[in-house]
Amino acid sequence: MECVFCSIINRTAPAEIIYEDERIISFLDIRPFNLGHTLVVPKYHSENLLEVPVVYLTDMFRSVQFISAAVVKGLNANGFNVLSNNGRAAGQTIYHCHIHIIPRFDTDTFKFQMNLKSYTNGEMENFGNKIRSQLS
Repeated sequence: MECVFCSIINRTAPAEIIYEDERIISFLDIRPFNLGHTLVVPKYHSENLLEVPVVYLTDMFRSVQFISAAVVKGLNANGFNVLSNNGRAAGQTIYHCHIHIIPRFDTDTFKFQMNLKSYTNGEMENFGNKIRSQLS
């Protein structure tokens, strides 16, 4: 079974397309947090952000900036969120990399529920070391 985003790319599934070029397609999310919630998707099928070839990443993030400006201006939004869910634990439900652009309004009721953590003494350095050890 073809993924739904590949079906949109191949024009076998409907979508309200906002923007398209050689490597990127952008369309409205069918389950928006706010109306105008837009997705930016590489045309290369990759399950998550870690698998996207660099050439597509460059074009994808350039498009995110360009389309975000259009979302804000076109909808008179007061701001916007940009996010990407990668993996089940992060809330990913469609396993084709995509970036969300969510228009935000002073009057909207959509709020992130964050449970912010604190590092204990020495813990920040320990976590920093674990992450740095994986950079090559």
